[in-house]
Parts: sequence; C-alpha cells; structure tokens
Amino acid sequence: MTAHPSVLVVDDESGILDTLRILLKNEGFDAHIAQGGKAGLHALQSMRPDVVLTDVRMPGVTGLDILRAARDADADAPVILMTAQASLESAIEALNQGAFRYILKPFKNEDLLALCRLAVESRQLRVENKHLKKEIRRLDRMEQAKPLGRSRVFREAMELAKQVAPTDSTVLIQGESGTGKEVLARFIHESSQRADGPFVSINCGALPETLLESELFGHVKGSFTGAVRDKQGLFAAAQGGTFFLDEIAEMSPATQVKVLRVLQEREVLPVGGTEVVLVDTRVIAATNKNLDDEMRRGTFRSDLYYRLNVIALHLPPLRDRREDIPLLAEAFLRRIGERRGEPVGRLSGDALDAILAYDWPGNVRELENALEHAYTLARDEEIGVDGLPERITQRKAQPLVADRPPQNPSLEVIERAYIMWVLGAEGGNKTRAAEVLGIDPSTLYRKLARYEQPADRESA
Repeated sequence: MTAHPSVLVVDDESGILDTLRILLKNEGFDAHIAQGGKAGLHALQSMRPDVVLTDVRMPGVTGLDILRAARDADADAPVILMTAQASLESAIEALNQGAFRYILKPFKNEDLLALCRLAVESRQLRVENKHLKKEIRRLDRMEQAKPLGRSRVFREAMELAKQVAPTDSTVLIQGESGTGKEVLARFIHESSQRADGPFVSINCGALPETLLESELFGHVKGSFTGAVRDKQGLFAAAQGGTFFLDEIAEMSPATQVKVLRVLQEREVLPVGGTEVVLVDTRVIAATNKNLDDEMRRGTFRSDLYYRLNVIALHLPPLRDRREDIPLLAEAFLRRIGERRGEPVGRLSGDALDAILAYDWPGNVRELENALEHAYTLARDEEIGVDGLPERITQRKAQPLVADRPPQNPSLEVIERAYIMWVLGAEGGNKTRAAEVLGIDPSTLYRKLARYEQPADRESA
C-alpha cells in the first residue's frame, strides 16, 4: 500500500468531481477523476486504484458496470457507491455483487472520508491476509519438498542448498542415480524468490536429440515433419520459475552449444524460428556422471560445464550416510500408509538391521521401492525381514576367484575376478574400488548386479 492511497472518482457531474478531488487531496489521498462511465472504464485499464468511488446512475455506463470492471481488474479493490434515494435499490443490489459500501447523496464530507479510510484499511488487511496465506502455503511446500537426513555429509549439502536458494545462481547437483537430485532441486526452488513461479523438469537422457531440442527450445509450425503448430519450449514455460535439467551429461554436443547460448544470452531460438524469445528462468542441472571425466573424453563441453558449475552440490550415496536410513524408512512408511489410508507400518528389529546392512546401489529411490514392497506384503503393522526383497536379505558372498577357473577364461570372467579382487582389497567400499578400477561407480554397480544373477554365465 502506498503512503498516499489512490482513489478513482467516477461521476458524470464535473462539479462533484472537482469538489471530491480537492477534498480527497487535502486529506492525503491521491485523487483521480473520470467524468462519465466510459471514462471510468478507460481509467481502470491503465491504473489500479486502492479505492473506487463511483456514482450509480450515469448515462450509458453505470456504476454497476464500473463495479464489475473494477472487481475483474482487481478482486481486492473496494468500490464505494454514491447514490440518491431513488437508486437505493440498485445500491443494495451492488452490495450483493461485491461493492464495499454505499453512501446516500447528499452526504457529509466527514462521512465520505471515513468510508474511504475504512476501505483503504479493509483492502490492506485483505492484501496482507492473502500474502500471509501465500507464505504459509510456500512454507508448507518447502517443508514437503525438504530432503530428509541428519548425517554430517547430508547436512553439509543441505546447508549449502539453503544458502544458495535465495539467489538466482545456476546450480549443478552431482550424485549417483536415486540419491534425490530432483527432490533437492525442488527444495531449492521452493526456498527461493521464484517459489510462486513454475518448477519445470526434464530428463535429458530420456529423449532423442531432435525431440529434446524441440522440448527445450520449442519449434515453429512446419519446421519439421509433424510440427503442425507452434510449440512453446520448456525454457519459456519455466518463465519466472526454475528449470531443472536432469542428466545433463546425456545431451549431445550440438544441444549443449544451444543450452550454453541460452545461459549466456537469456534468450531462446525455437527450432525453425527466426525470432528469439527472452527467458527469465533459473537453471538447476544434475548428473550422475563425473563431468571432469566427460570433458576429458570430449563428450561434455568445458564452457558449458563452467557456466553450469557456478554452485556445485554433491548428494552423497545412501551407503555413506547409513544413519539417515531409519529416518528415511520411517518417513516412507508414513507416506505409504497415508497415501493408502491405512495404518503406518513399522520395521521389526531384524528388518531394520537388514536395511542398515545393505549397500543400496539404487540409493534412496531403491529404499523407497523396497519399503513399499515390504509394506504391501506385511500381514500386520510390523514389517518383518521376510517382507523385504531377497536381494536385501539373501546376499551371497562372491569368491574373488573360482577354485577351478576355466582352462581358457573369457575376458568377462577375468574382468569379474579382477573387479571382485579389487573390491575385496578395498574392504567392500565400492566408491574406492571404482576409483582404483578407473570406472564410474554406476558402471561398477551394474556389473556387480549382473554378477549376482542366480544363473550367470560363469557357472554354466
């Protein structure tokens, strides 16, 4: 609300307009006048007054028309009607349509000023109430989006996320698949000044290059086969909000160049288009790959990396924050029960020991899925170890080298033996083993998962 609240006065009599303009101005109001209903409608197109004061009976456009136009333009705008005794019925009808008050002509100046002050206070209270409700909803969304954890490595990541959230800095989140990178990105969005704007996300590895470009930048009609109409891109759709680019390393070099241009110039050129579209969106990118390795291989552009890596966040894998597992398990079971309208499940001691002992190569996502599996199979509120997937409860030790290796071992057999030997030498720590082997941890997890199949090729 401004220091001098604005009032738009609409009447078809110039004498009344001049009198009210002087009266209101002397009492600290910013008074604007419009002679006749048409002039009043025109004024409402160019200004948003704090209060509208209008006569009811005017030729052509009436006070009821002004009321409807003012309420359409600003639902919080209080409208005061000036009416003669003969049009009192119309004034009462206007109250039913949302008018703030009416005052009978002729009126005392003090009464009119009191009504205008009351209208300003009412508007201010309504605006503040809306703002408060909006802030409460934002805090609720932020709390719901907040990732869970109490471990030191997790708290360090969250503290940095909270610190950068209020800024517009580009953020790069790195972490293994399933660690909750999109959850963290959404938390940053909900904690930012852009929380009222859209949160738009895309998995860059889920679409072929041509379709990905159309989704990111949009296209114009006829730019390629099947482009039957103009399409807005997701950068533009995220206007005023946050755009989350998941698995950014899966982009082709050609698409990377175009994304770099968007980050540098803050504009998008739709596929097949000739006119750029200005964009105002914060970008958060994520990857489960080591981008330093990708740059050395030439698959990821260094200029895009440095543009994205303004603020770097690393989400640790679940095996490195085992103290968070009970907290996460409790939250997931509560969420599953609430979603199904059933009692909240709890883990037995043996089941909790089992999930604490498991390495969770699929991280938080795998934990949630495993608990939903166990919840579904549980016979009562306590979830026993027998309800957990077998991969968690029946993990078999793998020999480093078979007692009777094949006479002519295949390359895969040799690879497996070497990987298992390195893993044993590193005490089962898969992250360190992957570093020694010179491969990405996700690659190591895929290989280990294949080795653990009940009927692998080596046993044939």
